[in-house]
Amino acid sequence: MAVFTYVAKDEKGATVTGTYTDVEGASALRDELDKIGYTLIKAKRDRTDDRQHKRKGRVKQLEVATFAYKFAGMYSAGLPILKCLDTIEQQTDNAAFRDIIADIKDNVSTGSGLKNAFARHNNIFSDFFLGMLDAGEVGGRLDDTLTMSAAYLEKQAALKQKVQSAFAYPVIVSIMCCVVVGFLLTFVIPVFAKLYAQVKAPMPGPTLVLMAASSFIRHQWWLIAIVVTGLIILIRRLLKTPRFRAVWDDFKLNIPIFGRLNRMIVVSHWTRTFAMLASVGVSVIKALEMANLVAHNYKITEITNELTRSVQSGSSIAGSLKKYEVFPPVIVQMASSGEEVGELPSMLLKGADMLDKDVERTINSLLVKLEPALTLIMGLIVGFILIGAYLPMFDYMSHLK
Repeated sequence: MAVFTYVAKDEKGATVTGTYTDVEGASALRDELDKIGYTLIKAKRDRTDDRQHKRKGRVKQLEVATFAYKFAGMYSAGLPILKCLDTIEQQTDNAAFRDIIADIKDNVSTGSGLKNAFARHNNIFSDFFLGMLDAGEVGGRLDDTLTMSAAYLEKQAALKQKVQSAFAYPVIVSIMCCVVVGFLLTFVIPVFAKLYAQVKAPMPGPTLVLMAASSFIRHQWWLIAIVVTGLIILIRRLLKTPRFRAVWDDFKLNIPIFGRLNRMIVVSHWTRTFAMLASVGVSVIKALEMANLVAHNYKITEITNELTRSVQSGSSIAGSLKKYEVFPPVIVQMASSGEEVGELPSMLLKGADMLDKDVERTINSLLVKLEPALTLIMGLIVGFILIGAYLPMFDYMSHLK
């Protein structure tokens, strides 16, 4: 049950306001007010007593995609929007997402536009999704835009999953290397240090380095924790400043080894967003603005702003894209072909699909090089520690002979 504040009119046309408790939703509130002769004008859910804020949980991108597919299927079958939302709410297992759908349904039932109702939860529904929703509602193609949005979210989630899965092994190897090195320095090297101190064996350079590192980790661990925590806080704050974020985003696109992969992922995301919005009737300028928001990269933002001014001055999309190295030739060529035949959105979508395949090939190629490199690095580090630990013993044994 929820709490609503409402504005209504009585039988004489006078405006009345009040609060209604223990009501399931706006529709139930309207029915209750009808019984006493009031006509509901506006209702607002009281967020201070809302279960939506009491129940917390994560909503995954694939869940949003599934929601969009269900919504599109029911709406295309002729069901009213409120009935679609009510049915999906009942079928949703995620309690947090179920409450969000209930809130959207309540707002739609009180006269709110579909986009505005969804925009209240813009942490769940992206700018792209809201833009597609608005285009579908205005253009009468809601089922098409919902289906396209679901396909888009599905592709993005799949690409993200591939990237995460591909780099899971290198990350695990790196963590294991850190754990092994930490264990050796914390527990093994001190044993050797005591032994060598007792026999007064000469200490070579590598052993002295190990002893100093071991002593620092065991006795100054709190300093390491403070420095690491401070760096994390500092970086997170710096990333919120436009100037540092711009430098960081530019660095990600040009970093050795991974820069090309990052450029392809960002451009694929930007291109697919622009093409899908343009395909449902959104103007080129508006589609560029939405693609800019979805890209979340300051460098791409600068390029998009310049592209927008270029297109507004009469330049072609392909000609404008060609000026920037961040867009690979395949995207420029597909844009040029699309403009020539009047199929720009569909051609750009094909270009984005090609980029996604290139991303997969690039990831596989990187893994082929990264896995042996990480193994070699880990072997060298552990080998250095073992050599440093045993060198004094070899020297001591040679003196005994």
